[in-house]
Amino acid sequence: MSRLARFLSVPEAASGALILALLAAMALLAPVLFPGDPMRIAGPALLPPFQDWSLPLGTDRLGRDVLAELFHGARTSLAVGLAAAAASLAIGALVGTLAGFAGGLADEALMRVTDAFQTVPGFLLALAFVSIVGPSLGVVVAAIALSAWTGPARVARAEVLSIRERDYVAAARVVGMHPVEIALREVLPNALPPVLALSSIIVAGAILTEAALSFLGLGDPNRVTWGGMIAEGRTVLRSAPFLSVVPGIALVLTVLGIYLAGEGAVESSAVRKGLS
Repeated sequence: MSRLARFLSVPEAASGALILALLAAMALLAPVLFPGDPMRIAGPALLPPFQDWSLPLGTDRLGRDVLAELFHGARTSLAVGLAAAAASLAIGALVGTLAGFAGGLADEALMRVTDAFQTVPGFLLALAFVSIVGPSLGVVVAAIALSAWTGPARVARAEVLSIRERDYVAAARVVGMHPVEIALREVLPNALPPVLALSSIIVAGAILTEAALSFLGLGDPNRVTWGGMIAEGRTVLRSAPFLSVVPGIALVLTVLGIYLAGEGAVESSAVRKGLS
């Protein structure tokens, strides 16, 4: 059985993959199905859902198409989640590898920096960073990465400590490879699998953090975000609750899909090891 077939044979994985496939389709089809500016006026303000089939989910208090905003918001969530996860995993893997492989004073210094970052709650760190630098998509990604790299760093360091004394690493030293080259070419690739296992948690956390920042008005003002939609609907929550409920459901389903896919990946990997 192939790796993909084994993954999809796990019910959690199949459910998560279906949700994520729908999210990816929304993100990819948004500019095709809803070209132009999704924040333009499309109809009368506060049109309820299913009243006009050209605006299936109605309009917000400014008359913007909720469905168009929902699709374009998926692009933002996916972009932030993947970019922030990639950045935090890269930073964490690099710091953890250098700390574990170098040892001594370098290990102590890098781990104390890691401890310092961990003493500050991640969301507060991201909030302060965006407040100081200014809201934009790149700044939000950097803020989330800055608050999420410590977990991958500790996992990478623990793996490197068990790898650095293995025979192939000793052989690389014997043939005269530079220590940095050994760390990056021989040690890091073998330490990555457990680090990458954290990716689903980091992606889900990044999407939630971005939504929270947007809800507080610290998201990219030039992009539609689900957090911004929820904040916009909050002002008319009693008369038009759908404005907050629709993006809220999308956000919950996205995080659920990422969680299920991550759990399914772990379970399918355990099944593969049991069969081997």
